Amino acid sequence: MKRSRVNQIMRESDEFIRSFGYVLPPFAYWSPAEFRARRHEAQAIIDARLGWDITDYGLGEFDRTGLFLFTVRNGNVADLEKGRGMLYAEKAMISRQDQYSPMHRHNLKAEDIINRGGGTLVIELYGDTGGQCDRTKGTTVLTDGIRRELPPGSKLRLQPGESVTLMPNEHWHAFWGEDGDVFIGEVSTVNDDTTDNVFDDPRIARFGGIEEDEEPWHLLVSDYAKWLPASG
Repeated sequence: MKRSRVNQIMRESDEFIRSFGYVLPPFAYWSPAEFRARRHEAQAIIDARLGWDITDYGLGEFDRTGLFLFTVRNGNVADLEKGRGMLYAEKAMISRQDQYSPMHRHNLKAEDIINRGGGTLVIELYGDTGGQCDRTKGTTVLTDGIRRELPPGSKLRLQPGESVTLMPNEHWHAFWGEDGDVFIGEVSTVNDDTTDNVFDDPRIARFGGIEEDEEPWHLLVSDYAKWLPASG
């Protein structure tokens, strides 16, 4: 993606999120220069990969296949073995109308996907066999605590205020907005986005590349390694 397009998506997404009364944390609005200047005090932000995350899944067609995310909080995956610590994460996301987030599952992350407002959030679901998406297998999910048995390929439609709970290595899912853009909340197990996503289509990459045609408005989480010097 071109940096100019990323900057545009950031501005549009911030405005959309604010329209629902949700405001991103202060560090979201740091310039790259301020982030560099505050790099040492912001080490926890960098380590947890909190912040802006815009992906076209490596396909170069964001409007067709893509997702806006902002990781608001996230712990350390290593703490899962200890059974204590910050074992949770939260994301704010936007799925645009008819914008596809490809079929995938998670290795460790259990998640609640919540329609916070806007259009209808459509989630397509399949079961798992041996770590692979099984299009002959249905799933069982909880929607706001209600158990639902779903046949393979079911398209669960969540209206604003509704949610679904998805479990790792069990629920293969893809999603998109219908009848408008959707503001999505995600509450989940602590996770590492660089390793936890398994896609059905081997062409898909969780993080795409950036073509630098202008300066970044704000840094993406995928920019941290390049734009912020290593701590001394």
